[in-house]
Amino acid sequence: MLHSKIITSSIVALGLMVSTAAFAGKPVNITKGLMEVEVTHHGHKMKIKRNQDNKNKVKKAFAKTSRPCPPFCIQPMKLAEGVETIGELEVIDYLKKKEAGDDSILVIDSRTPDWVKKGTIPGSINIPWTKLNPAKGADPISIAEILENQFGAKEKDDGGFDFSNAKTLVMFCNGMWCGQSPNNIKNLLKLGYPEEKIKWYRGGMQDWEILGLSTAKGK
Repeated sequence: MLHSKIITSSIVALGLMVSTAAFAGKPVNITKGLMEVEVTHHGHKMKIKRNQDNKNKVKKAFAKTSRPCPPFCIQPMKLAEGVETIGELEVIDYLKKKEAGDDSILVIDSRTPDWVKKGTIPGSINIPWTKLNPAKGADPISIAEILENQFGAKEKDDGGFDFSNAKTLVMFCNGMWCGQSPNNIKNLLKLGYPEEKIKWYRGGMQDWEILGLSTAKGK
């Protein structure tokens, strides 16, 4: 009888160990067939993957549900006519293309530098929403320099811009309650930037963090 109880206890204990180990050690892929993606961030190679700790929780900065509106109001799913709203897999696909040598793509963090320092999407660059916003002090010369030197547009003699060789911009900020990337996008559209060359990652850092995807320290 005692021998039987010992065997039963051992089986139960073993079952619990296996169950706990399986829970703690189950792989967390990006998709079923994709574990990680290598990108270059500020000249250094790094990998985008999901946090492998099955018990990991989202950071406190993105756990808050009730930021005051205004200014932190919920953004619409469709920001502007012709501007495509995309998700994480599309952002990763653009990053993969960029890493493979496609220099017609820029992934842009539209947040202010204080937010970017806390963590950003690897492979992105920071162009704060204030830099393209005349209402926030951005002057025409500085805006033109960003359009020409970073986005691939060309200034015309009449003061407008030729966007025929302009890059595809994938823009994001803190999430569906954040107005920083929408502000950048709306200002670019006013300048004539082609809407089909602007992609908006609405979920932003909020969704990126919730999914446990890798972040990088911004400059």
